[in-house]
Amino acid sequence: MKNQTVFDLALAKHVAGEIVDAAIAYREMLAADPDHVEALHYLGVVLHQQGNTAESIEMILRALQLDASSPERYNDLGNILTENGRFAEARQAFSAALELNATDANLWNNLGSVLHRLNELPEAETAYRHAVSHSPNFVPALNNLAALLAEQNKVEESSFFACRAYVQPPLTDKPLKMLGIAYYRLGLVAEAADCYRSWLDAEPDNPLARHHLVACTGQDIPTKASDRYLISLFDDIAENFDSKLVGNLGYCGPDMVCSLLNDCLMANANLSVLDGGCGTGLCAPVLKPYARLLTGVDISSRMLGKAAERALYDDLVESELTGYLTRKQQAFDLITMADTLVYFGDLSEIFVLVRQALSPLGTFCFTVEQTSSVEVPLGYQLNTSGRYSHSNRYLTDLLNANGFMLLREHETNIRHEFGKPTPGMGFLARALC
Repeated sequence: MKNQTVFDLALAKHVAGEIVDAAIAYREMLAADPDHVEALHYLGVVLHQQGNTAESIEMILRALQLDASSPERYNDLGNILTENGRFAEARQAFSAALELNATDANLWNNLGSVLHRLNELPEAETAYRHAVSHSPNFVPALNNLAALLAEQNKVEESSFFACRAYVQPPLTDKPLKMLGIAYYRLGLVAEAADCYRSWLDAEPDNPLARHHLVACTGQDIPTKASDRYLISLFDDIAENFDSKLVGNLGYCGPDMVCSLLNDCLMANANLSVLDGGCGTGLCAPVLKPYARLLTGVDISSRMLGKAAERALYDDLVESELTGYLTRKQQAFDLITMADTLVYFGDLSEIFVLVRQALSPLGTFCFTVEQTSSVEVPLGYQLNTSGRYSHSNRYLTDLLNANGFMLLREHETNIRHEFGKPTPGMGFLARALC
C-alpha cells in the first residue's frame, strides 16, 4: 500500500475520533518512513489529545525541521504551547506562522491571546485589530478585543466590538431584547426595530418590546412611557439597580441635586420634601438634611422595597407620579425629580401639577437628559435608549409659563451609555407667589 494511502487511512481514523487507532497507524507509517512530515505532525496532534504533551511538541518540531513552510503547523504548535502555559514559546510559534501567512485572522487572534496573557497589552491590541481588519466578523477576535479594551477602561469602544460579536450568526438562541440593544448600540436602528417587532410578535402584550419598537421606529411616539413599561422595567432591575446605574453607568443625578440645593437652601431639616420617582432612594441621603418630612413616590413596588432598606424616608408611596401629584395641594416645600422626567416627553402636565403641589415660594429641583440638537420641534424626543431627552429652551419656557423663577441651571454628563457620555441638565426653580 502506498504511503499516501496509509496516511489517508490514519487521518480518517483521526478525524473520526479514533485517536488510539490513529496513533498506532501514524507510528506504523513512521516506522516505514521516519521523515513523513504529515505523519509526524498529526501524530503530535494525537499525542496532545492523549495528554502526552512533551512527545507531542517533539513530533511537531521534528516535522517543522523537515518542512517549515506550513503556517498551520506552527499554529498547532502555538496552541499546544499556549494550553501548557508556555506563552513566550507560543508567541514565537504564532509569529512564525504569520510570517508565512500575514492575512490569517485566526493566527493574529492567537498571537493576541498569548500577548494578552503575557500582559503585553499594546501589542495584544494591535494583534487583535489585525485579526478584525482581515476578518471583520470573526467573533473570537471581536470578543477578545472587547475584553482587552474593557480592561483598559475603554468602555465605549469595548462595547462596540462586543456588540459586533453578539450580532453575528447564529442568532437563534440569543434573546431578542439583547439583540435589539446590540443593534442600536451599533447604530443599526432598523435591525434593532426588527428585533423588537419579532419580540412583540412572540409576546404581543409585552410593554418593553412595544416601547422600544416605538423608540426605534419613531412612529406613534407617546407623550410619556406607559405605566406598564415602567413597572416592568424597574421591577426587573431593582435588585441590581444601584450597582449598575452608579457603578457601571457613572450616574450622577444625586450629585447634581446636591450641588443645586447647596447653592440655594439651608439644610436645617424644616421642609416637607417629595422625592418624585424615588427609585431605590439614591437621592435620600442628599434630601434628608433638608427634610422635616421626606416622602418617596415610585411606580415600582420593588424599587420602593429597596428604598425602604435605607430607612431614611418617613413615607413611601407606590403610585404613578402624575396621579399622586393630582391629589396634592401646596403639600411640599421642595419637590425633586432626579432621572424621573427622562420617562416623560411632554412635561406640561407634570409642571402644572408640581406647581400646584408646592407651597408658596416652594422649590422644584430636577434633572433631565439633554437633546443633542437645539432644533427639536416638540422640545423633546424619544431616543433609541427608550428614554426621553429635552431641550433647554423647552424647559425654561415651561418653567416661566407655570410661575417658576429659575434659580440655578447646571449642564453635565449625567450618565454613560455604552461608555459614551450622555449630556444632562439640572434645574433649580422657585414657585412665585
